[in-house]
Amino acid sequence: MKFYKMQGIGNDYIYFDCMQGEIPNPGKLAVKLSDRRFGIGGDGIILLCASDKADCRMRMFNADGSEGRMCGNGIRCVGKLAYDLGYVKNKICTVETLSGIKTLEFSFGSDKKVSSVKVDMGAPVLDGKLIPSAFVSETVVNKPLDVDGKIYYVTLVSMGNPHCVVFSEPDGLDIESVGKKFENHPAFPDRINTEFIKVTGSNSIKMRVWERGSGETYACGTGACASAVAAVLNGFCGRGEEINVSLLGGDLKIEYTDETVFMTGPATLVFTGEIEI
Repeated sequence: MKFYKMQGIGNDYIYFDCMQGEIPNPGKLAVKLSDRRFGIGGDGIILLCASDKADCRMRMFNADGSEGRMCGNGIRCVGKLAYDLGYVKNKICTVETLSGIKTLEFSFGSDKKVSSVKVDMGAPVLDGKLIPSAFVSETVVNKPLDVDGKIYYVTLVSMGNPHCVVFSEPDGLDIESVGKKFENHPAFPDRINTEFIKVTGSNSIKMRVWERGSGETYACGTGACASAVAAVLNGFCGRGEEINVSLLGGDLKIEYTDETVFMTGPATLVFTGEIEI
């Protein structure tokens, strides 16, 4: 099969065109191909599939084989792939995900190919029970959580994927150690993605992320959205204003309005190839 290696500010996945038929056992394939020494290398695999509800459908599998409900950087690349392959003809595209249908708006480079994508990510889920988590309050904003004997103050946000945002200096953090403890904390029955963020200006954030099933990644689109929402809820940034989120792989622009969250960032094709599966 032909594959497309794509990345959104360093969040890299292996993409397959499955518009004519899906791949059997994609979770197992994700484990095999994501290995950076014995496979192609990536944070997982993403399938571009047909949909009877939208222009196309996205399925995303983490490097450990688990299926994700949503991927912010991945959905931008799915939109670019669908447009560049001719499945989508318009500037506006809809993509079906396990977290609902998302609307994408394309911007184009000088080569007339998609270079940047703005995604309507939908309204954040703030109810602690729906994250899901052991917190019973309707919103979990700056609440204490004991993680292996240390108290962290957390804000919980779901953007299709569950996120736990911690205001903490990200530089020098032993993120592998603490990230695993958050991911597998008993307060989060479905595990959790964790963002460690620092507000660096009136509307700017620095962030590192530990993703469930993948570990630390260069970027996380839903995590950047969750971090921006948390910064607004905690009074550090303004609602309805563009917030710049700086990650290891680059920057995303996030806007949290009264109705939804918009995410804007690049989508890049790295290379194509063929692999026997």
